[in-house]
Amino acid sequence: MDSGVFLDRAHRAQKTVREIYKTSAAARGKHQTGDHFMTTDHRRLVWALGALLVSALGQAHDRDEHDWGGRGKSVELRVLSSPARYVSGGDARIEVRVPPGLQNKVELYLNGRRLPADLKPVGRDSVQGVITGLAPGENRLEALIQGRWERDALKLTNYPITGPMFSGPQQYPFVCTTTQSGVGQQPIIESALPPGTRVFDGTGNVIGYSRDCSVQTVVTYLYRTIGNAWAAMPADGSRPADLAQVTLPDGRVVDFIVRREVGSINRFLYSFAMLAPAGEKPGKPDLSRWNGRLLYWFQGGVAIGHSQGTVHSGSLNPDILRLGYAIAHSSGNNTGTNYNLQLAGETMMMTKERFIERYAVPGYTVGLGGSGGAIQQYILGQNLPGLLDALLPVQSYPDMVTQTIHVGDCELLEYYMDATDRANPKWRVTRNRSWLVGMNAEEGFDKVNDPLAQLKVALGYSTALGTTECVPAWRGLSPLAMNPWYGQAPNQQNFEPQSDIAAIRWTHWDDLRNIYGVDETGAARPTWDNIGVQYGLRSLQESKITFEEFLDLNWNIGGWKQPSEMVQEGFPFFGTSATEINKALTVPGYFDPWSRRNMNVSTDPAKPAPRTSGDMRAIRAAYTSGMVFHGQLDRPTIDHRQYMERELDMHNVHQSFAVRQRVLERMGNSDMMVIWFTDTMPGVPKASQSLDAIAVMEEWLRNIQKNPNKGIRRNRPARAVDSCFDVTGKLIYAGDDAWDGILDDKPAGACTQRFPIYSTSRIVAGAPIEGGIYKCALKPVDKAVKQGVYAPWAPTSEQVQKLKLIFPDGVCDYSRPDQGRPWKKWD
Repeated sequence: MDSGVFLDRAHRAQKTVREIYKTSAAARGKHQTGDHFMTTDHRRLVWALGALLVSALGQAHDRDEHDWGGRGKSVELRVLSSPARYVSGGDARIEVRVPPGLQNKVELYLNGRRLPADLKPVGRDSVQGVITGLAPGENRLEALIQGRWERDALKLTNYPITGPMFSGPQQYPFVCTTTQSGVGQQPIIESALPPGTRVFDGTGNVIGYSRDCSVQTVVTYLYRTIGNAWAAMPADGSRPADLAQVTLPDGRVVDFIVRREVGSINRFLYSFAMLAPAGEKPGKPDLSRWNGRLLYWFQGGVAIGHSQGTVHSGSLNPDILRLGYAIAHSSGNNTGTNYNLQLAGETMMMTKERFIERYAVPGYTVGLGGSGGAIQQYILGQNLPGLLDALLPVQSYPDMVTQTIHVGDCELLEYYMDATDRANPKWRVTRNRSWLVGMNAEEGFDKVNDPLAQLKVALGYSTALGTTECVPAWRGLSPLAMNPWYGQAPNQQNFEPQSDIAAIRWTHWDDLRNIYGVDETGAARPTWDNIGVQYGLRSLQESKITFEEFLDLNWNIGGWKQPSEMVQEGFPFFGTSATEINKALTVPGYFDPWSRRNMNVSTDPAKPAPRTSGDMRAIRAAYTSGMVFHGQLDRPTIDHRQYMERELDMHNVHQSFAVRQRVLERMGNSDMMVIWFTDTMPGVPKASQSLDAIAVMEEWLRNIQKNPNKGIRRNRPARAVDSCFDVTGKLIYAGDDAWDGILDDKPAGACTQRFPIYSTSRIVAGAPIEGGIYKCALKPVDKAVKQGVYAPWAPTSEQVQKLKLIFPDGVCDYSRPDQGRPWKKWD
């Protein structure tokens, strides 16, 4: 039935009951009107009688929301394992709430058929159980009390365990990696013919192909040795002599044995691990050593899809398991597998659903992961708020797609300093290079010295003793994101036909073609844009570079070719063997660490190098798809990281404050977000605060559960505060003022003073610290001059004319929002 028709009839039914109620009340001399004056019991009567009238008319309505929808009904039905509209694999854990004493009278019907559900009492007024047999698509689940009229119904929408649910058409080719990931089995045959990953018999003959990379679910038992390694429990049931023990938080001393379940969901590989007693039956897991909490392990990395990926070792983190946590993980939540975070969210939803069906609803679920694993927490927490109750991001960025904005500048600027402006002595001083790239520059030890310095000198390029973060951290990632010729799928030798693999356009854009869309040539639309960007602007304003140097930089910087125009990379992207070095020295243009061959350069000295315009449809799609973190954060978060700026590590620490700034703009405060830094020194073992963060988060969540009305901030424990630590993990300072001076005009806080914060090329160009400006608003050059943008420099008329040649459409006006962002508030 049309929902409007149903609601109209329901409202008329409720109106009828209200009239009955009014008449009855008037007869008692107590006539009152409207629900506002009804008691709770009266409202329940109205809703119950209204539902009865609707049911009597044959107009029963199936709810499809993940909530208690009964509003006082004596039977209330809900799905616990996922939203009712996103159920997968044909099963679901459900709960039915009934009046006390009637738990054994509950009956379930699925699509009109009685279910033999094994429902277990939970408390005095509800039962839980896992139902199976859901048909593909929409299903009607009904719960009633035997011999009574009370009932409730839900609409459940079921999807295949291989997906997808909402992430769009699945990526093909898709390379199965089950034999390389510790699963120890070949994928299930799905077709006798290619395309797909080859499946072999015992003699090496191909017997079929797999497209979805599914495997049989396997449960194994591992133990931790006294030598701190994992080993398989003996098949004969004996107790290993080197079996370690662990003391649980409640004081129990138990054997350190772990049950591990591995299988496939949404075409990726998942793992569940938790403490278990020896000798349990896999089909009836003993949960007595589980603390009832779930930690979801997210893994970082950079990849462009088309591979199933592998189960990460973090899924068996012994320090977390010994606390009693269960750990869930999927190779689809590893950004070293893919960077499609719609797909990652869908995968986590399906994986957590399976965990709840297999075990129970956790008391809470906390995320933990670094880099891309931190990004996933912010993005999934924003887009799918029911999945995580708390976030523990490590080495965070707000998201990946806005990193491409300034990372795409790196080689343009490095090439300018190494080649175009090679005669300028400023760029032979390592730290001066930060004047353009914004990120830190260092020299003096191997990790930060440019390994290509000697070749640069031999070929006539400029160099410095050290380098900027652009080189050791980001070199190679720009072509991986942009160049369709450069990337490749790992372990692809068993995929057939190989031509399908060869035809892939290996870019970040193409990995997310479901989001960005494709152009008329079939290539995915790119988001990268540098129209109007005034590189080096702040260094000009600080007189670190002259106005002529500023003009020369922006005249020559250019941009990137469109992916369909790019060519394959040169040296050193295919190794640094003697043969490759010889080619670099003898073949003109083969030495190309900057990917200069794929840059826009000027062929006419009278014209500036062309800039690159991003595709507005792709930029808007990045926002509307949720690939951009726009600051929605409404759960406890401890953003903690190691300070590795001295090593030019890619996890530059200003990113934690880019996150906070977005949160402040969206939420009005960042009360839910704590930032911790731990110092490091090259060559010194690094301390981690992750276990401390877990302990503080446990206290924070317990406080919230005990005092929900106090909210997030007032439930913060004493240690849930901005802090910084030394190289040994010892506290330096803690307090709300620790990071003063970074996002405000206050004097620098104690931690701000201790840990220098660097920036990016776009911040140097005048962009805000939050870093999410794809397509800047433009203003005329004359207006910029009049506003004093270039002060203390006063450009001459000739310099103004050159600026207009460089920026014919105007220069970036960062006081206005991103022009690619949809014009609406985030709801």
